[in-house]
Amino acid sequence: MRIAASAALAAVFCHAGATFAADCPGNPDAIGTSRTIVVDPREHTRVGSFQYPETLPLKDKEVVLTLDDAPRPASAPALDVLAAHCVKATYFVIGKHARDYPDILRRIHAAGHTIASHSDRHPLSFNRMAKERAEKEIDGGIAAIRTVLGDGAEIAPFFRIPGLLRGETVESVAAARGLMVWSTDVMSHDWKRRITADGIVRRTIDRLEAKGKGILLLHDIHPKTVEALPLIFRELKQRGYRIVHVQPATDARPATPTEAQDWQLQPPSVTPLPALLASDIMNLNGNLAEQHAMSGLDFCGLPAKGKAASRLALRKERRQARSLGRTHRKIAGSRRIAAGAQRESPVAMP
Repeated sequence: MRIAASAALAAVFCHAGATFAADCPGNPDAIGTSRTIVVDPREHTRVGSFQYPETLPLKDKEVVLTLDDAPRPASAPALDVLAAHCVKATYFVIGKHARDYPDILRRIHAAGHTIASHSDRHPLSFNRMAKERAEKEIDGGIAAIRTVLGDGAEIAPFFRIPGLLRGETVESVAAARGLMVWSTDVMSHDWKRRITADGIVRRTIDRLEAKGKGILLLHDIHPKTVEALPLIFRELKQRGYRIVHVQPATDARPATPTEAQDWQLQPPSVTPLPALLASDIMNLNGNLAEQHAMSGLDFCGLPAKGKAASRLALRKERRQARSLGRTHRKIAGSRRIAAGAQRESPVAMP
């Protein structure tokens, strides 16, 4: 009886706050947030198949959006994109940035996103860092967030190591504080200097298709990532993916019931082809239209009308005539060569 009651309560929390596309004001095409899952860091201390055996207990084609390094100025327009598409994310916040841009962090919190820590100053040395400094970085990052948001605000006991530079020391320090260490399942490398918004979308979709589901790592502090976000949401929705929000378990919010195998990532049995994005399809349509125009036919295969069509048809006839002339010249040349060879060859004596 107690188990059934817990499962029912968890189901309520699982769907509480879920916003489907039809419920997203002003954007019926939004991907929305399909459900919320609740996880207990005491039961699962490390997640993300990129580095750990376990990942989040997601169904096929479910994605958890995580955003690193906030808050920065670009975080503000990223928030607008998330709001327009009714998407909830998990933010891994840098303490220094929280101190520098407190108003943006308050906006993130007010929008209902999950807020977690990404250290105080984002040093890329956690894999070789002494215990005392690791403690200072982790504690300092959480304290900075707490100072901005106040004691009553919920800070998720989630921690992502900067640069994903894991090490036994930092992982033990995090475990001692009851923190769940998050790696990732899919990286889009949106931090690379020369990558474009289209490149971010393409890598995101290709790698998600290869995994089938998972944690997605992006950085909302880059303008090119902000530009890519709505394109990613559009592609995800067209391919049947759903966004999932993650919250930590509390006394009043029990963990979502799961089985051990739910925490193991099983990639698709068939490796998908590289993603054909909506932008690619638009380009294909444009090329197809151009080819139809050059052929003098409309989209139904009928002759196009007007002077432009006549000029196109004339050009086509000229190209065909030139091609036919070249073919005739090649045949004639081949015959001359063959005749010359026959004259020069010796005649066999009987």
